[in-house]
Amino acid sequence: MRTLLAFLAVSVLSTGALAQPAATTLSMTCDQARQIVASQGAVVLHTGPTTYDRYVRDSSFCIRPATAQPAWVRTADVTQCLIGGICRSTDVEIGR
Repeated sequence: MRTLLAFLAVSVLSTGALAQPAATTLSMTCDQARQIVASQGAVVLHTGPTTYDRYVRDSSFCIRPATAQPAWVRTADVTQCLIGGICRSTDVEIGR
């Protein structure tokens, strides 16, 4: 049992599964936020203390039938920074 617990502890530590500070656009410049999205393709960024979203470089990072729609966020240097897109469904709902 001790061996199993030691293994699990090492596994958690090595995977970085411990709480890590989340990247927040409020502490980045607009250029930094854009570069993160562009380099990673898709990334979850916090836009405030309790708000976040998944931002994508382009529609290839969206699940069909979604497409990337432009996304603006507040950063440390500007109030509206176009950092990439957010995946939105292209399906049309009828009868709502």
